[in-house]
This record gives sequence, structure tokens and C-alpha cells, in this order.
Amino acid sequence: MLGEAAGGVADVPGPQGEALFASAGRLLGAFTLTEPPAADSARLLPVPDPLGLVIDRDHQLPHVVAVDREGGDVTAYPAAAHEPSMERTFNGSTLHISRVKAGAEAKSSFHRRSVNVWTENTRPAADSVREAAAEVDAAVVLVAGDPKAIGLLREHLTEQPPAGELVYVEGGRTDTSARAALRESVDAAMREAMTTRHHTALKTLETDLAEDRAVQGIPAVKEALAEGRVETLLLAADRSGDPDLYASRRDPQVLGTDPAAFGDDPGVFSAPAAPLLLRAAALSGASFTELLPPVRATDGVAALLRY
Repeated sequence: MLGEAAGGVADVPGPQGEALFASAGRLLGAFTLTEPPAADSARLLPVPDPLGLVIDRDHQLPHVVAVDREGGDVTAYPAAAHEPSMERTFNGSTLHISRVKAGAEAKSSFHRRSVNVWTENTRPAADSVREAAAEVDAAVVLVAGDPKAIGLLREHLTEQPPAGELVYVEGGRTDTSARAALRESVDAAMREAMTTRHHTALKTLETDLAEDRAVQGIPAVKEALAEGRVETLLLAADRSGDPDLYASRRDPQVLGTDPAAFGDDPGVFSAPAAPLLLRAAALSGASFTELLPPVRATDGVAALLRY
């Protein structure tokens, strides 16, 4: 059954990975990963182990890509989506968009008309960028295209900024090389934005640990999860040293190291710590951030607290 579901998505360009979940002969979920995992793996557990999928999603950001001068391609992507939630392509008037050789009087007239076209085209482009950014609550708005148009677009967006950080990138849509440059620069900008976001979260962790607004280590984090105090769960990707914990189907937020602590509860089971911590965090409304090197925490586990 899993073999039939495996194979990826044909229309997603470039390498990809997959996370598949099944139970009792039924496929419960199939998710495309933005990057292939380092190695194939399979686990048979009482609960799903979504750590690889969660880390992949944690590396994605909702974003908008806006391109061009003569018209505009404005595309909005929710976090980790392969298909946009909003696409808008429009073409302004291209009459006299290029400067032409002519006499002094005609040259001046053509100059004014081309500048007017550039200016008029960037107004609807700026409106579309703001609408697209609001649509996905964008963290990053990436703008590429003709340098002249970017300058005008910057003016419009400065007057009324969209949601998210504005980042200007190389490339365009004029030919194959321009599109390749755009893809490369967008990917690089997204990686930088993701890294910056993680570094901010990890700096917050260091500060909050010093001021007792965060905890680290499996014992402290599982207690905070049981009390519903975890705002953000942080896990390192390497879980090779994880111990098994016990959990109950009655109260998924409560974790223990001894099944006796659950009394005569018939729904008690054991599983590695990471999937149980993720399960408890998800059911308590906590968010997730990967614990990236060089920052370390006891057991590779930490939590920012609500109170």
C-alpha cells in the first residue's frame, strides 16, 4: 500500500522527498518534502513520528514573488506549499516602453511617455503585492525585474508597506537564464530568511533560559507540556539517543518514564521521546522550531514557556 503511494509529485520541479503515514492498511497522509531526506527510513510505532516532516515545514516561510516591469507576475505561497494560493499576471500598456532614437523634441516626448508607462504599471503591481502578502501573511516579499521598475515599485511599497520583509533579488522572466537566476536568488533569499528567523528564536531561548522563562531537557519539558505551559517546542534533528517514554491515549499531554504512574489505565503505551513530545505539543497548541547547531540543549530538547 505504501509502495503504491510512493513516487512523489510529478509536477513539482527538482528533487523532493516524501513522508508517508499509514495505519491498519490505510494511507493516512502523504506529504511532499522540499528536500530529500539523508536516507530512507521506516518506523512502526504506536503513534506517527513526523519529526522529518515537521522540520521540513519549519524551514518554509509564507512568501510572495513579484517579477517584471512591463506588467507583473505576483504569486503568493503559503508556508510549505508547492502550489500558490494566489496568482496574478497583468500587462500594462507597453506602448513606448522602450526608449527610442529620435530628434530632440520627439526624444523628450518618448522619454516622458515611457516613464509614465513604467509608473502606471508599478501602481497595480504594488497593489497586487500588498494583497498577495496579506493573503498568506507573508514573512518575505521577494521582488525582481527591471532596475527602473524596482525603484518605482520600492517607492509605492515604501508609502504603504506590505506584510513581510521586502527583499530585492536578481533574475526575471525574460528568458531561460533570467528565470534560472530568479529561482536561484529566490531560494538563496528564502534560506537566509529562514536562518535569520531560527537564529532569532534561538537567541530568545538563550535569554529565556537565563531568566527562567524557558526549560530544557526531557524531564522539564514533559512537565511543562503536561501543564499546558509550552509556547514553542524546540528539538534537535538528531534523535539517536532518545529514550522511550510512556503516554496514555486518555490524556496525550501527560508523559512519563514509568507505566505505573498511569495506574490501571489500559491505554498506556511506550514510544521514543520525540514523537510523543511533538504529539503533546501539537495537542496543546504549541508551535515548533528546530534546535539548530551550534545551540545545544539538554537531551536536544527545550521549550519556550507561555507563563
